[in-house]
Amino acid sequence: MRLILAPMQGLCDDVMRDLLTRIGGYDECVSEFVRITHTVHSRQTWLKHVPEIAQGNRTFAGTPCTVQLLGSDADNMAVNALEAVRFGADKIDLNFGCPAPTVNKHKGGAVLLKEPELIFHIVKTLRNRLPEHIPLTGKMRLGFEDKSRALECAAAIAEGGACGLTVHARTKVEGYEPPAHWEWVRKIRDAVAIPVTANGDVFTLQDYLDIRAVSGCDSVMLGRGAVIRPDLARQIKQYGRGEAVNEADFAEIAGWIRLFFDLCLAKEAGNKYPVARLKQWLGMMKKAYPQAQTLFERVRTLKEADEVAGVLQRFEAEQLAEREKGRV
Repeated sequence: MRLILAPMQGLCDDVMRDLLTRIGGYDECVSEFVRITHTVHSRQTWLKHVPEIAQGNRTFAGTPCTVQLLGSDADNMAVNALEAVRFGADKIDLNFGCPAPTVNKHKGGAVLLKEPELIFHIVKTLRNRLPEHIPLTGKMRLGFEDKSRALECAAAIAEGGACGLTVHARTKVEGYEPPAHWEWVRKIRDAVAIPVTANGDVFTLQDYLDIRAVSGCDSVMLGRGAVIRPDLARQIKQYGRGEAVNEADFAEIAGWIRLFFDLCLAKEAGNKYPVARLKQWLGMMKKAYPQAQTLFERVRTLKEADEVAGVLQRFEAEQLAEREKGRV
């Protein structure tokens, strides 16, 4: 069983990858996509998107990090992939699943699922030009408007030379609306000769057990569920080892929230980034935890980092007090 943290654009940046892999349970994480157009990126650009490259392609906790590319110009994608490798990247993933309209408009992400021949050309070109020891994988959705070419696209990725494939079990048009079609992941797994990782709608331990049962995949990628419930991977690994599954209480989560904010400040102090990222995360977590809703309301109107830091410290102290009260 392998657990992979998904490459969620605008949500799972290097700071979130750092935090979630510290909490534990992940065997690998994948960067947000690096957009490839007509330019060749500098080392500074690669490190901006994937700072883990400078740390042996590992997060602070030691979890391997894969570099993801998005684009449709096979030649320039290959040139950039080689540059990323030259700067230290040791695994490349190709994005054929991003549903963002702006990305699709510029022929990137899920829109390529309309053209399996082009997908094959992109994968084949990169596989031919990359050193043999650099793994190349792909991530796809089930299609753009429908699933009629899902098997064809999966075959294009596999036959192009990828050594692994992750399938988000929805089309582009379906976005993130439930349900995820896990049975289609099984169809793809049964049709290709490379390992397939299942992705989509895993928000709880039971969801993980269900997606494995339906898809038949041993490897699962966690996306939004990993952000909403930050110890989800840890719970899954506890279950897999036959241990008691201990869900984090909110005192522990409050400590993670404060650490996340500190990491955001260390990355970009003096601008809106730390406060904006914190509010974004709390806005997602409040779906699972009423305490996150309470904290969100306390920081919702705040703009200054020092004010927010004070609220977080007081809130964590309250949660620790509640924990101790519960032990009496």
